[in-house]
Amino acid sequence: MKKLLTILIVATLVIGFVIFQRTNIPNKLTSDINDEIDEIKGGLEASVNPLSIESLRRGEYAGSDLVVEQELESGSNYSRAIVSYKSEGLKIYALLTVPNGIKPVTGWPVIVFNHGYIAPSEYRTTERYIAYTDGFSRNGYIVLRSDYRGHGNSEGQAVGGYGSNGYTIDVLNAVSSIKKFKDADAQRIGMWGHSMGGHITLRSMVTSKDVKAGVIWAGVVVSYPDLLTKWRRTTGTPTPFPTASNRGGWRRSFIEKYGEPEVNPEFWNSISANTYLKDISGPLQLHHGTADTSVPYEFSEILEKQMINAKKEVELYIYTGDDHDITSNFGISMQRSIEFFDKHLKS
Repeated sequence: MKKLLTILIVATLVIGFVIFQRTNIPNKLTSDINDEIDEIKGGLEASVNPLSIESLRRGEYAGSDLVVEQELESGSNYSRAIVSYKSEGLKIYALLTVPNGIKPVTGWPVIVFNHGYIAPSEYRTTERYIAYTDGFSRNGYIVLRSDYRGHGNSEGQAVGGYGSNGYTIDVLNAVSSIKKFKDADAQRIGMWGHSMGGHITLRSMVTSKDVKAGVIWAGVVVSYPDLLTKWRRTTGTPTPFPTASNRGGWRRSFIEKYGEPEVNPEFWNSISANTYLKDISGPLQLHHGTADTSVPYEFSEILEKQMINAKKEVELYIYTGDDHDITSNFGISMQRSIEFFDKHLKS
């Protein structure tokens, strides 16, 4: 941050000097001065790493109208369909559920649903997380579950959730797209994420003010420095990181390019959503099992403390002996999640 602040101050002084000079030189040099200002601005933009939260905040997420690609068999009290929307020019597919019954005056509240890591080649829109989406859909919520780029029929390359902002960008465009949907209440949008989807949820909520509340199960929700040192299996070997080509590749390449966190804390802090919790768009509810062998339950404990230190609302539920999917306590976890969203999106 100090480095970026220094660059901004220097750039401001230079631009000010150039503008001053512009008032004291012939008009024939005006175009040259404009080119110089554009070059300085371009240099500033280039200094922001593409993975940083600042880069996410500078992005534009227009989304698009949702296009129904395929009607699916209805749920108990809601309709289901595969839809598509646009993200950075890519056609992204998603599962959409809409409650039956009398729509509220302002539209149905929404939950944008961020799934965890599934091998892109094995991913199917209508598979996995069926009980999860059904729980929210049956309780009066529109649910939109993005396939992310490179998953299922979605266009683009599956870039991984940690070495690129691609999946987060797809989710932010999903938020913009559901805001355009005729049956949705654009002011009542929540976000649910599991595992890698929790990482995406946290990044989305420190970027966009549209998400009013978030629920994260077994989330990868610590800072990048903590990911380097605390994400280990019980055997002591590094936990695999899903990326486009080589799991763990982002970690190696980042260290080689930017140095270890203690050497270059500015970079590592700039890409960590945890650095920006003071700007988070709403309260969080966290769930984690102590027998989770994929993501340490301490990750949720760390985020809870950071949220408290940032004076933000947070709830944490730890389930002794439960796994990554919170299988043994699924019912109570879903009940708590629904009640949390009801409190913050329906009340």
